[in-house]
Amino acid sequence: MATAPKKTIAKKTTAVKKTAVKKVAAKKVAVAKEAPVETVAAKKVAAPAVKKAVKVSSDERYVYGVGRRKTAVAQVRLYKAKGEPIHIANGKTVREYFGTQSLEDNALSPLKLVGLEGEMMVSLLVRGGGKHGQSDAAKLGVARALLVHDPLLRSVLKAQGMLTRDARSVERKKPGLKKARKSPQWSKR
Repeated sequence: MATAPKKTIAKKTTAVKKTAVKKVAAKKVAVAKEAPVETVAAKKVAAPAVKKAVKVSSDERYVYGVGRRKTAVAQVRLYKAKGEPIHIANGKTVREYFGTQSLEDNALSPLKLVGLEGEMMVSLLVRGGGKHGQSDAAKLGVARALLVHDPLLRSVLKAQGMLTRDARSVERKKPGLKKARKSPQWSKR
């Protein structure tokens, strides 16, 4: 008796699966009818336009750059300044956020190098790491954004090492050791 109900259950589940497959296929057809058809050539043309990183946000154009250092990541937006330029980091002024003049100068040094510090407004979103790593990440992000803004600045930025990503980071701890390389104290007996 136990075998008969199993067969009917199996038949019901396959019927349910078939109807589910039909519904999914019908949805795909409906979505395909609604969505405009793009050719392969149109997709290739549209992709490079997105990579330029120039977007419009509340009637302001900006250029975008990302910088990294250790575990810190800085997302940078450069705007054309209308009047006095304001430099913002995580909702505060850059000086308030970093706390010292040296870290602020380090983060904005690419602007000073090319002479655009009075003409560009900087917006930073910085995460991870400490203040020094975040400052270096912001420096790389600002330099990359300037490169998108004006590719002719590459030689000036490259000569000062502003476009080089500092890849040094903390080495991982190995099993059996106290730290990354420090071994446990040796005892003779």
